[in-house]
Amino acid sequence: MRISIHFIATLILGIASMTASAGVPDRNAPLPYPEERTIQQAEQGGTQPGLGDSASGKQHLDRHYLGPYGEPERDVLLQRGGNTWRYLRNEDLALGCGVLLLVMLLVIVGFYMLIGPMRLEHPPSGRTLQRFSVWQRVVHWSTAISFLVLTFSGLLLLFGKKIILPWLGHAAFADLAMFSKTLHNFVGPLFVFCSLAIFVTFVHRNFFIHADLEWIKHFGGLVSKRHIPAGYFNAGEKLWFWGAVTMLGLLMSSTGLVMDFVVLDQTRYQLQIADVLHIAGASLYMAGAMAHIYIGTIGMPGAYRAMRDGVIDTEWAREHHSLWYEQVLATQDESDAMVPVHMPPMPGPIR
Repeated sequence: MRISIHFIATLILGIASMTASAGVPDRNAPLPYPEERTIQQAEQGGTQPGLGDSASGKQHLDRHYLGPYGEPERDVLLQRGGNTWRYLRNEDLALGCGVLLLVMLLVIVGFYMLIGPMRLEHPPSGRTLQRFSVWQRVVHWSTAISFLVLTFSGLLLLFGKKIILPWLGHAAFADLAMFSKTLHNFVGPLFVFCSLAIFVTFVHRNFFIHADLEWIKHFGGLVSKRHIPAGYFNAGEKLWFWGAVTMLGLLMSSTGLVMDFVVLDQTRYQLQIADVLHIAGASLYMAGAMAHIYIGTIGMPGAYRAMRDGVIDTEWAREHHSLWYEQVLATQDESDAMVPVHMPPMPGPIR
């Protein structure tokens, strides 16, 4: 008798679980919270579709069919997709982002220790050549600073609960997180504007030429220490411009604006999708920026000076951007193409 009762109870529970899963729009969603199960059970026999109906939950909890965020959701008690999004954001995406940034850091440190920076083959000439104008430097640094602010505030929002909260405490971390969120929301539109400005400023310098294939083939000579002929920007800089500044910048800007200005009837589901894409794109952008910063500073001595002061040594230009250097020498008497050459009183011709 006990075996029969146990068998019947098991059978009923099995049928109930199958029926409940049929009412979940996304069968791959994690198991619902107890509160969600309570709502599902409350719907059974009510005015809404019952637990056994495939439309169960579309009024009070659902992933795809929610209306715009805000007032139209006043009757939504629990969104089933929120649990999936929360798990994806706090677990998979956070882990992927952390691993990617850590691996990139280790690669950069290993590259520097094993290969070392790409130095000049000959001593500097002592003569300088203008490379970037004041406007170009203002646009670059405005984009870079806003990017760094978004990076640190975004990382705090993504990892703060697990790394900072335990030792800072709930009250202090709440204030820090709110400050970071507000800062992120206000600096975001500034980054969008700077990204557009840097695109317009440098796009004409970033079209690929045949010589870029040779640069890519030899990885820019970073390993062999061989200086590969390059134009105003080499192929690596062009890949950074089109892949990160343009493509990832467009992804970050569009998804960020969708979440920052919830005034176009965005649904909660759309906001969650935007958040997932935003974090994924930001992870790639930050990893690429780490390599960009390395090459622009200690990885290639002299590169930082170009963006800081706007000038470079002529020997640096001749070795790292020989095609552009030759073009400057050939056109320096033409006002449209001329790049000023500043010559301190030192003997000897320009190399």
